[in-house]
Amino acid sequence: MAFITLNKHKLRENYISLDNLFTSRDIEWSVVAKVFCGNPEYLDVLVQLGIGQICDSRISNLEMIKKLSPEIETVFIKPPAKRNVARIVAFADVSFNTELETIRMLSDEALRQDKIHKIVIMLELGELREGVLREQFVDFYASVFKLPNIQVAGIGTNLTCMYGVLPNHDKLLQLCLYKQLIEAKFNKVIPYISGGASVTIPLIHKDLLPAGINHFRVGETLFLGTDVYHSKPFPHMHNDVFRLYAEIIELNEKPAIPMGELGQNLTGHTVSFEGVPPGSVSYRAIVDIGLLDVEDGHIRPIADDMQIVGASSDMIVVDIGDNAAGLRVGSLIEFGMDYMGLLRIMNSDYVDKRFEETTPRRLEAAPNHAELSFAH
Repeated sequence: MAFITLNKHKLRENYISLDNLFTSRDIEWSVVAKVFCGNPEYLDVLVQLGIGQICDSRISNLEMIKKLSPEIETVFIKPPAKRNVARIVAFADVSFNTELETIRMLSDEALRQDKIHKIVIMLELGELREGVLREQFVDFYASVFKLPNIQVAGIGTNLTCMYGVLPNHDKLLQLCLYKQLIEAKFNKVIPYISGGASVTIPLIHKDLLPAGINHFRVGETLFLGTDVYHSKPFPHMHNDVFRLYAEIIELNEKPAIPMGELGQNLTGHTVSFEGVPPGSVSYRAIVDIGLLDVEDGHIRPIADDMQIVGASSDMIVVDIGDNAAGLRVGSLIEFGMDYMGLLRIMNSDYVDKRFEETTPRRLEAAPNHAELSFAH
């Protein structure tokens, strides 16, 4: 069975690195834990780090966090679905919102549950995903401030996730100015400007982050050590907190070019072998993981002399060249992942989740038995 491992020591070092960075700039931050997909053992590692606030986009995952540590503040980081309003109020202390009708329902439900539900109102700054349009923003706030049991804890924005619109000083300065406008017009205090994410971290290093941005939501950089803005690793952080291992279930020397007339494959593509020398052969290892678990473009073999050459629903084929490592059926191949690869793998029930100390030290044949709070 394929499995993924988490290195707790490396995760802690990444966490300390980020916490020191944010603390030095008087920025508070929360961990976006959706890559854990509610896995209680992995979530407990976050709890043990002393994190005060955890974000997720699945309410069942926030429910699991509350079971593990009721004192951790939970944040639902996408506009709530109306059918989930009762559970949102029950398990999310804060939610990100863009629809007035939904906020009214949250208000009604908070009254029923005798709670104050905190919200962050998202502003559209060009990514064209979630966000209230700027020309509607003041009227939107005017309506929200009238609702009982709703506390406006912050203003926020999302960038990069869909179209790749990058954050910059000007865009984030706009967010700060809108916060000042709302506070002045309504005589209210809005504690947080949640304008930071993993992609925004390089702006801190370059002193380009407006002073008003005081809250970050970070997932990818914590878990993968990635400089998302420049699509490369941060040199001072671990990018191998997670590793994926898949077992070789077939290993043979085979031709590099298939034989016969080629049509569309399982994914609807017609593969071209232009430039591949006729008659070339190599060792091809089939491993026990497939497109049902992860898209092959989001994982890569760690070994430089290996490359993925094909995939189907339950198997991935890896070209291992002349097999200089002497791999055999039952050996493990180690893979790295990008953020989407990690998310898909963690969401697969067919991939075991372990800690690194259970990883075999040598990748050989398998054995016979197989503190932030929005409380202001």
